[in-house]
Amino acid sequence: MSAPAAPRPTLPTSSPATEPGAATTTTTATGTATATATATATSRRRRGLLDWRVRFAILSVIWGFSFLLIKVGTEAYAPFQVALGRVLFGALALLTVLLVRREPLPRGLRTWGHLTVAALLLNTAPFSLFAYAELSIPSSLAGICNATSPLWGMALSLVALSEDRPTRRRFAGLGLGFLGVLTVLGAWNGFSGVDAKGTAFALLASLCYPVGWIYVRRTLAGTPGSPVALTGGQLMVSTLQLALVSALFTSAPTSFPLWPTLSVVALGALGTGMALQMQYGLVTEVGPTTAQMVTYFIPVIATTAGVLVLGEQLHWNTPVGAAIVLAGAALTQTRAAARRPA
Repeated sequence: MSAPAAPRPTLPTSSPATEPGAATTTTTATGTATATATATATSRRRRGLLDWRVRFAILSVIWGFSFLLIKVGTEAYAPFQVALGRVLFGALALLTVLLVRREPLPRGLRTWGHLTVAALLLNTAPFSLFAYAELSIPSSLAGICNATSPLWGMALSLVALSEDRPTRRRFAGLGLGFLGVLTVLGAWNGFSGVDAKGTAFALLASLCYPVGWIYVRRTLAGTPGSPVALTGGQLMVSTLQLALVSALFTSAPTSFPLWPTLSVVALGALGTGMALQMQYGLVTEVGPTTAQMVTYFIPVIATTAGVLVLGEQLHWNTPVGAAIVLAGAALTQTRAAARRPA
């Protein structure tokens, strides 16, 4: 996914609800105010439970179409320039949110140093690699490769995160996901018809995300500041990184065709900026487990968009392999039930 690409510090939890008998010693006015506040909070909660499904669907569509937008953007711009426009407009979108909320950017050299590394791993490198990959592979294949991120994360957890011990079920998910990748690539045909370089770039981009998350988890967890502020700062740093790389390795575009330009703007403002803001709202409202399920809809939408809009060819092994990859990814995300004390 071009999915989710920003540090997720611990979100503040809501304060515990007042116990039923706690208001009995207060005045009648206080009890009435408490009851009114509780009813209002309950009403908002119920409305949220109905509303989050719509936002979940919108987020799935936005991130699913991101790979189509990358493909259209590379028709007129160099891959580094597509990645630059993506983080630039994403940063502008989040900075606008911070300006409206009057929230400051993160402070401290240590924090910005870690954000520099996080930007490289979670934005600069994967966004550039996906753009280069789609020069030679379909956007649908890039979307499926993106779904392998949980598999890479599972493999890395064996050596990088000692507190995240794998289980037999998660090992099975890793093997199943690997089988799905081989199915997508048509291993029985000797990978004929698949561009090895482009596919390798897309898989490497997917590997960048869990590597980046491991780094963020160890260095930025608990850092003061809202997720939007941290992500906005991270995208600002990535913009500077890609501006430097683009200046060194690409020439300035001589024209700005309408559809490729609009694709890059939408990719940044919607797919990288506002979509992340929407994801944070879902995490707060329904929890990270439900919110991260959006990952499993992205390759489906990316494949559908590539076939219907761009006319990309679809062979039987692509959807079958994608389903196997998603099943394996789902297994790698399972956790053993915690034992309750006697």
